[in-house]
Amino acid sequence: MAGNGVFAEIIDGEVYKYYCEGEWRKSASGKSVAIINPTTRKTQYKVQACTQEEVNKVMEIAKAAQKSWAKTPLWKRAELLHKAAAILKEHKAPIAECLVKEIAKPAKDAVTEVVRSGDLVSYTAEEGVRILGEGKFLVSDSFPGNERTKYCLTSKIPLGVILAIPPFNYPVNLAVSKIAPALIAGNSLVLKPPTQGAVAALHMVHCFHLAGFPKGLISCVTGKGSEIGDFLTMHPGVNCISFTGGDTGVAISKKAGMVPLQMELGGKDACIVLEDADLDLAAGNIVKGGFSYSGQRCTAVKVVLVMESVADTLVEKVNAKVAKLTVGPPEDDCDITPVVSESSANFIEGLVMDAKEKDATFCQPYKREGNLIWPLLLDNVRPDMRIAWEEPFGPVLPVIRINSVEEGIHHCNASNFGLQGCVFTKDINKAILISDAMETGTVQINSAPARGPDHFPFQGIKDSGIGSQGITNSINMMTKVKTTVINLPTPSYTMGKL
Repeated sequence: MAGNGVFAEIIDGEVYKYYCEGEWRKSASGKSVAIINPTTRKTQYKVQACTQEEVNKVMEIAKAAQKSWAKTPLWKRAELLHKAAAILKEHKAPIAECLVKEIAKPAKDAVTEVVRSGDLVSYTAEEGVRILGEGKFLVSDSFPGNERTKYCLTSKIPLGVILAIPPFNYPVNLAVSKIAPALIAGNSLVLKPPTQGAVAALHMVHCFHLAGFPKGLISCVTGKGSEIGDFLTMHPGVNCISFTGGDTGVAISKKAGMVPLQMELGGKDACIVLEDADLDLAAGNIVKGGFSYSGQRCTAVKVVLVMESVADTLVEKVNAKVAKLTVGPPEDDCDITPVVSESSANFIEGLVMDAKEKDATFCQPYKREGNLIWPLLLDNVRPDMRIAWEEPFGPVLPVIRINSVEEGIHHCNASNFGLQGCVFTKDINKAILISDAMETGTVQINSAPARGPDHFPFQGIKDSGIGSQGITNSINMMTKVKTTVINLPTPSYTMGKL
């Protein structure tokens, strides 16, 4: 299915091509980058290793294409986005297949990601027509000392060339969440997909190609970060960078200069459970929030902060649900599938071993086969353990017992991350006070952290990011305000006498 049928032109032999000027091309480097299947730990796909010269060409073409696209009527841009969304949904099966094999995403979740992405593109088209179709009209006499001699017209105009860099865990959804806002706003788009997830992203890009977008407007370059990563992010042709990932984003932000940034860089999302909480509700959300996609989500529950008086009961309920999680290959739709790479599995194991050396309580035996790590709840975790602060990005969840709400808030706010958090309580007044006190971009009340629905604002503070995502916020961030002022020779008032 993948690389066949309408997708046959995106592959040459066993190496997938890159996308430039409306064509699928082989790199002049003659080299490729291998994509390892997390389950088999063998090479599954190969993609082109693009050169810096090819990046230069892509940027040159993107700049020229953007000038024409900016003159395309809003309704026409929206029409093409709707068409791309329909094609994306139509071909959900081969794209989902890539997600299963590249990033070990459970089969059902892989299909859901593609369908969700199509919905996001369509919603963006409609939202863009609404918010970009409006401007502001200001008059000068609203400011002290001025007569009505100036009419100010403001509108939103595109930034230019947007560089989009999505992460491995949602290589389709977090790509279109950047692509669609960029295009509806009149920008051109250069996509650098993650290595793991690149082939799914290439299939997604082909759906935009089939929709009939102008040549050069969308490009997709693949390759080694060591060769083209910095070259892309520091390229003078880039007018905005939208990045989702980890520590690499910090390095990008330091080198980006005057380029607008939209960044989401991970989190250590805390779940605070109070004494009056519905413990069944909390336990269900902790398991869903902590172990979905093997915990490889920026918005996964990363630490549970539970009041001591209800801790035993909560841990018992969570353990009962963990015991029901299925473990195995993504093709079987298991709850827990292999983590994305051996290095990731090794990092997770390092956190587990540190907790073991410092006497954390293992609620399940630690078990690992290759990249597959069985779900593990660690109770009686203390602040001197690495797992209390570091983001495992895997199916391991620490529980810290607290004696006061203030203690929980202090631990949450002491983190260098600030993406999301959640609180479980039946007292809405306490929930609001705790939400206000938590230093995170979003707080969920009586539910696990989540990115979405996709039109909700999504942002982090501290090391969790810069700016805000969500469809409306992304459109606005990929535009700038243009002002035109009409100067009148004499004051003019509506319905006034000449």
